[in-house]
Amino acid sequence: MALQRRALSVLAGLTPDVLELGERFARAGHELALVGGPVRDAFLGRVSADLDFATSATPDVTQEVLAGWGDAHWDIGKAFGTIGARRHARPARDGSPARPDVVVEVTTYRTDSYDPTSRKPEVVFGDTLEGDLSRRDFTVNAMAVRLPDLTFVDPFDGLADLARRRLRTPVTAEQSFDDDPLRMMRAARFAAQLGFDVAPEVHEALHAMAERITIVSAERVRDELTKLLLAPAPRAGLEVLVESGLADHVLPELPALRLEIDEHHRHKDVYEHSLIVLEQAIDLETGTHEQPTGPVPGPDLVLRLAALLHDIGKPPTRRFEPGGGVSFHHHEVVGAKMVARRLKALRFDKETVRAVARLTELHLRFHGYGDGGWTDSAVRRYVTDAGPLLERLHRLTRSDCTTRNRRKAERLSFAYDDLENRIAELREKEEVARIRPDLDGEQIMAVLGLGPGPVVGKAYRYLLELRMEHGPRSPEEAEAALRAWWEQQQG
Repeated sequence: MALQRRALSVLAGLTPDVLELGERFARAGHELALVGGPVRDAFLGRVSADLDFATSATPDVTQEVLAGWGDAHWDIGKAFGTIGARRHARPARDGSPARPDVVVEVTTYRTDSYDPTSRKPEVVFGDTLEGDLSRRDFTVNAMAVRLPDLTFVDPFDGLADLARRRLRTPVTAEQSFDDDPLRMMRAARFAAQLGFDVAPEVHEALHAMAERITIVSAERVRDELTKLLLAPAPRAGLEVLVESGLADHVLPELPALRLEIDEHHRHKDVYEHSLIVLEQAIDLETGTHEQPTGPVPGPDLVLRLAALLHDIGKPPTRRFEPGGGVSFHHHEVVGAKMVARRLKALRFDKETVRAVARLTELHLRFHGYGDGGWTDSAVRRYVTDAGPLLERLHRLTRSDCTTRNRRKAERLSFAYDDLENRIAELREKEEVARIRPDLDGEQIMAVLGLGPGPVVGKAYRYLLELRMEHGPRSPEEAEAALRAWWEQQQG
């Protein structure tokens, strides 16, 4: 079988350090097996950077064995049966380049389960590899390779499911998801990462048990959602979240985009539009997963979140206007606030929350550029308002065009090309990205005879506005404008 040949090729390349580790556990009278993702990836022809092992040894015994094998070890996961270790790079005996560091995590055979009212798993240690594998999330992750003899263990036909690119659970899906509800998020994530289909019985359990995800901590949900969005094809995973009802609990703004389209089709399906925008934004990321280059190296979480969520302000702002039109006035402002609330609830870091909310707020700013012709001051303001998010805003705005009208799409693309060219010209002339007032705070205080205070800030903002509107001025011109402004303030 091609999959087996591929796996043998990958497993044969396991570092001797790993085989030695298996021998050490065997000498101590215990089993050791490579489990989960590394085994699955071997059959997919990929070398996994994470080396996860299961053992019959207790955490204390595991710690003793790893202390003798590695140069460093840690027990931060000991309460869950996991001990980690690192063996530093060693020069090869034949004089070839040194092998890289080897980092392993070894976990005692176990089963995780949740108390119905608890957010934390209760850990119960087991005594067999097959029992441990039965409590894995999916059959494709319930395969193992015993060490050091490299015996393949597959009690739940994970290899067959891998060949069919299908997600099934080793036990009933209801029992699996009841043991750890986060596995429901993983089903969506694996659909995005691996391109696997969810088996019908698994999808039924997802739908029936979706509400149980609410007992899982926001941080764990966030981490799974992040992995899903950074996958090569996040759309597939997002569709699993929405169709199963999971999104109703973890990202309710997404299914809310499935607005009912009225009989005259006066607006787009916003949900479908958002998924297309996400796909188009991914296409505009620079570089690859392996070699990220350029101004927005992919995968870029901020850009992908903004592309997915930029229109979440539309449902609450939708209005049917007299004459048959539909409007979404100020949906970008409303949406920015909604984005910030949702990402904070999911415990995203402050920088990510601010960036995604700001892109949502700015995503309509470009519209109208091709109609009215912006002044240089409008272009400067666009760049200044975007700040360090400018390159992402470029890509979000371009991705937001999903019209099937080729002429309209070409017109929008041409207009944005023109805007980017004008930005480049202005940047060359006056370094627009670093625009500052013509007088700094110290100079303002000297001209007006003031000490530090809010008035100086107000004067600074006035001069910045003047600079944005009219471009650079000489110090003398700026001082004269400042004095004139100050006289008006005094009057």
